[in-house]
Amino acid sequence: MSAPDSVIRAVPDPVAGPPMSASMSPMLEIANLEVRRNGLTVLTVPDLKVRRGETLVIIGPNGAGKSTLLLSMALLLQPASGVVKLAGETARRDNALRLRSRMAVVFQESLLLDTSVGENVAIGLKLREIPPAERDRRVAIWLDRFGIAHLARRPARSLSGGEAQRTTLARAFVLEPQVLLLDEPFLALDAPTRVAVTTDLLAALRGTGITTVLVTHDLAEALALGDRVGVLIGGRIRQVGPPEEVFGAPADADVAGFLGVATIVPGLVTAQDQGLAHVRVGPYFAEVVSPLAPATPVLMCLRPEDVTLHPEGEAHRSSARNCLPGAVTGLTPAIGHVRVSVDCGFPVIAAVTRRSVEELGLAAGTPVVACFKATAAHLISRVERREK
Repeated sequence: MSAPDSVIRAVPDPVAGPPMSASMSPMLEIANLEVRRNGLTVLTVPDLKVRRGETLVIIGPNGAGKSTLLLSMALLLQPASGVVKLAGETARRDNALRLRSRMAVVFQESLLLDTSVGENVAIGLKLREIPPAERDRRVAIWLDRFGIAHLARRPARSLSGGEAQRTTLARAFVLEPQVLLLDEPFLALDAPTRVAVTTDLLAALRGTGITTVLVTHDLAEALALGDRVGVLIGGRIRQVGPPEEVFGAPADADVAGFLGVATIVPGLVTAQDQGLAHVRVGPYFAEVVSPLAPATPVLMCLRPEDVTLHPEGEAHRSSARNCLPGAVTGLTPAIGHVRVSVDCGFPVIAAVTRRSVEELGLAAGTPVVACFKATAAHLISRVERREK
């Protein structure tokens, strides 16, 4: 789904975020970055700051430019233009190698050497000529913290996917880097292993306070790991903020669609009553908590889990302010629920349990009432920006 060209962002700018105090000075900073491939611009980042000690998760669909952004941050990709700074020092050709030595990068594939697990974890320390006693101490700590101490002498090439990625993470943390950069490190893992490794990574990040950038397309990883989340779509960062802010108030229709907002419908604010906007959507009116003024054209966004369905004539069973009559147009099974499409004069998607499908007798053509709270919907302004 494409966002209208006229979409504007709320104040403060969701990309720039709030001003940064001296105590929040960035560890990693990008300014006016542009990356081109085959003559085409594939990534444009005017301004991005990663605060000291935070975990910034960059999410976006496949092909959005996430890995390109990470490689640029890691000084492994030379951009066409722009500046990358580490702890205030601008990266140049003559200092890039020294600055890279203060970072650690973990890629999708484990890239382990054909030697033991312990030797893989120690290799970076050896290259940096860390004394053997100190090297052994640090290796032992991180083998233990990632739960692979018992595998220290095992050949790395014999490991399972989860064990291999734990080894790779230990190899990165043992270096005690200023910045840790992670490029979808759990992509190849099965769901239970991914959850377990993510849990251990979160504990390591909280325990060390290492400034971290993780790129992923997995929304659960972003919620679990991110202090802040940035949404990258089409080579541009559309929004940056705390996870609850980004997921709860997406900046535009593209961001909303990527974040799982299934109902995105145009409307018009007709009245404003102390922070409660009255919005005309299709043939109905809805009440939404929003400060937007009357006559503002909007997109009304609803997540499927925020919509409840009731039998025709029984909307009084819901405490929600908004209850719109409609008819079921389709049902799609999903993990843990069923997505129900309802025609309310505009399409509404609800996520309901399989038991509810049976109890309500839901099928194509079933009349229902779709209800949602005033706080559940989110309005995106479609007012055209004026040129300054």
